[in-house]
Amino acid sequence: MEQEKRALVLGATGGIGSAIAAALSRHGWQVRGMARNPQDAAQGGLARFEWVQGDAMVREDVIRAAEGASVIVHAVNPPNYANWDTLVLPMIDNTIAAARAAGGARVVLPGTIYNFDPATTPVIDAETPQRPHSRKGKIRAAMEMRLEEAAPQVPSLILRAGDFFGPGARSSWFAQAMVSPGKPVRRIVNPARGGGHSWAYLPDLAETFARLLDDPANLKPFERVQFEGVHDADGMQMIDAVRRVCGRNLRVYGFPWWLMRALGVFGGFPREAAEIAPYWRHPMRFDNRRLVDLVGEEPRTALDEAVRATLVEMGCLEGTSQLVLRQSTS
Repeated sequence: MEQEKRALVLGATGGIGSAIAAALSRHGWQVRGMARNPQDAAQGGLARFEWVQGDAMVREDVIRAAEGASVIVHAVNPPNYANWDTLVLPMIDNTIAAARAAGGARVVLPGTIYNFDPATTPVIDAETPQRPHSRKGKIRAAMEMRLEEAAPQVPSLILRAGDFFGPGARSSWFAQAMVSPGKPVRRIVNPARGGGHSWAYLPDLAETFARLLDDPANLKPFERVQFEGVHDADGMQMIDAVRRVCGRNLRVYGFPWWLMRALGVFGGFPREAAEIAPYWRHPMRFDNRRLVDLVGEEPRTALDEAVRATLVEMGCLEGTSQLVLRQSTS
């Protein structure tokens, strides 16, 4: 019997998870989210989804939540991105087990660039060798390997993309480094140390996920697809877009990578930042030819429009900070 268009989204309260959930809903999917506190999760735009109680670290919870689902979106991360070494792989194992119990639901994973060596990988496609150096990169590569090993009994779709920006993308370099949420933009911090950085506007990326899942018969049992997004060839496209949207020639400061290296020995954010510094130094772009074969032209919001929507949602344009503050406390 053909399965209904029902998707379980793990991590539906996060930036990428909520964006994918919304896109799937627009495409006619019944969307279910799982949260430790479903009543707290079902707020605002997330209230239209079905919510069940559960923890991604508890296999029985994930299996129960996945009943009747033909797709499981694995967009969940450890709280505050901590304890990756001990939590991330058990989480993907639980998702694979739930997909198998659901009769072979397709696991959908948002992929990253951290699986690759930026110094030797200027272009990424489905067959690019993965040679990660960072701890998170090695774990990411292991996640993909487990999905590949589970196919074809458990099919999967990995859609790789660059650094997120857009409404809801709070755990991002754009929101946490380049500008300050809730404050009008007075300056820009540029993490780039050269050209060739890749960005992904969340609404476009989420729409791409939904389009790929509209016709699953076209997908391989283990499918890896690349989302090109915004390829900032000279390292200044994003900076110039923020300036145009703000209407001012804002001063640009470099990100203190030297300080991250110095403080990295103590762990925390400085260590995480120091590990990914090479991805801001070496040019990398995504080859999206397979994606174009599957869905046609990649969804692309004009850069200035995308940056404006991002800054408005963050309260970073004049007159919007108090609006966002009222929305966040209502």
